[in-house]
Amino acid sequence: MASFNKVILIGNLTADPELKQTQNGISVTSFSIAVSRRFSSKNADNAQQADFINVVAWRNTAEFITKYFQKGKSILIVGSLQTRTWTDQNGQKRYVTEVVAEEAQFVEKKGEGSPAAGAAPAPYGASPKDVAFEEMSTDDDLPF
Repeated sequence: MASFNKVILIGNLTADPELKQTQNGISVTSFSIAVSRRFSSKNADNAQQADFINVVAWRNTAEFITKYFQKGKSILIVGSLQTRTWTDQNGQKRYVTEVVAEEAQFVEKKGEGSPAAGAAPAPYGASPKDVAFEEMSTDDDLPF
C-alpha cells in the first residue's frame, strides 16, 4: 500500500523560536504558527479563523529558523505530519500532532514589515548604465 505524508504551510510565528540542544548536541526548535482558514457561516461571510499548528525543526533548519524568524513574521514550512505519544510525570498518556519541518523559507520580501518597507529596494549588482553591451551580429547560423 502506498502512502504520502507532505505538509506545506504558510503562517505567522506565534512566539520567538528558541534554539535548544539535545544531550547529543543536535539543534532543535519547537514553535507554533498561526495559519488562517476561511470559513463560511450564517453570521459572517468569508470570516477567518486561525489554526495553531505545532512545528518542530532539527539541525540546520532549526538554526536557520531561530536566526532569521521572530514572533509575527510569516514563514513557509514544508515537512511531514507526525504524531507522538508519551506518559507524563502524573502517569497520564499524552498525544501531540506536529509538523516536522524539512524546509523553511521566507514569505515576505526583505524589508516588509519594517519601518522602511515603502522604500525602494537596494540595487543589486551594477546599474545598467555601467554595463558595456556588445553588439551581436544578425547571423542566422546559430548552433541550435
